[in-house]
Amino acid sequence: MRTTPPFAETEGPAMTEARPTPTHTPMTQFRSAEGQLLVNGVPLTRLAVRVGQTPFYAYDRSLLDARVAQLRAALPSEIKLHYAMKANPMPALVGHMVRLVDGIDVASAGELQVALDAGADPKEISFAGPGKREQELLQAVAAGILINVESFRELPILAAAQDALGLPARVAVRVNPDFELKSSGMKMGGGPKQFGVDAEDVPRLLAEIGNAGLAFEGFHLFAGSQNLRPEAIVEAQQKSYALAVRLAEHAPTAVRFLNLGGGFGIPYFPGETPLDLAPIGDNLGAIVAAARQQLPEAEIVIELGRYLVGEAGIYVARVVDKKVSRGQIYLVTDGGLHHHLSASGNFGQVIRKNYPAAIGNRIEGSMRETVSVVGPLCTPLDLLADKMSLPAAEPGDLVVVYQSGAYGASASPQRFLGHPAVAEVLV
Repeated sequence: MRTTPPFAETEGPAMTEARPTPTHTPMTQFRSAEGQLLVNGVPLTRLAVRVGQTPFYAYDRSLLDARVAQLRAALPSEIKLHYAMKANPMPALVGHMVRLVDGIDVASAGELQVALDAGADPKEISFAGPGKREQELLQAVAAGILINVESFRELPILAAAQDALGLPARVAVRVNPDFELKSSGMKMGGGPKQFGVDAEDVPRLLAEIGNAGLAFEGFHLFAGSQNLRPEAIVEAQQKSYALAVRLAEHAPTAVRFLNLGGGFGIPYFPGETPLDLAPIGDNLGAIVAAARQQLPEAEIVIELGRYLVGEAGIYVARVVDKKVSRGQIYLVTDGGLHHHLSASGNFGQVIRKNYPAAIGNRIEGSMRETVSVVGPLCTPLDLLADKMSLPAAEPGDLVVVYQSGAYGASASPQRFLGHPAVAEVLV
């Protein structure tokens, strides 16, 4: 049994016997044996036959378990862990996560139904989103979940739903803070934002929640995502907690729920390294201690999506053609940006960079080629790897894109150009 070797980008000749200096973080979470990648012990070629098609996403249960266990060990036991299922709403995966985490965060009525079907406790489901439809709010009240209010508009709708159903409308206020998560891949708070209620307007919103008789429970603050700097996450958590303490003075009842957001990143690109959890755990320990005095009834929640599932998934596509164009080798696969928009660089990247990749059935190939991996679509944007050093591959081989457990199938334009949909399996 061997660990997967590191993968790298390189310039230079198309084929070389020498191993280039690795530039991506090694994808050692997946093991290999006899030259093949293993997904929870299953050889990749066998898994492809079992799935019945390529392309497909495969998510490794053992890696999901290990990531949650890692977090439990690093964070204070008082911290509740929520899964933000927008990262990956595959029903089987959500069902697995429900058994591992303390709660589920949803972003639509559709996701809510998946969470309920998976067996999530409605008391531990929260619903965030800047444009909740009236029908969605009614469904949320009927389900008994916690609704993160993001607009004054939502209050009369929730009050009417509460009266019509004879059920309490459980609410928390999503706050748009006056700061942002520094160095985050996507800034979700600070400055003008469509998310939440500006911090300076929250006292007035809290007064209206009290007047409407809604069941106030607490606050939700989410400053940003995909951050690999623990000091930035620590700073955002400290500021979020301090802001919640100040706003609690205006709350109609005691704060019982405080969601400090997430922002934990995973390494995708050359030069990036895994997030150090130790400083974050220490900081949360200090926050828990302070909350015992300042917010004694509050449960403190960390909401994570990508960090829980991103590294546990791979995307697999089959090479259908190998072409050489003016000295450049192209591996043409049956998958591409219509299944994995993120890996193509068209889901938020300003400058395109390669995700770590491999030839999954030739993990230990000694002869390497500098190739570009492309898909079948009629657009030059359909690019999964650009000039990357990989083991020499032929038609029929399986290209693997790592770090594909989050924002994959559900975040991609699968109907584009009418190609078949991607499969997803939990192994």
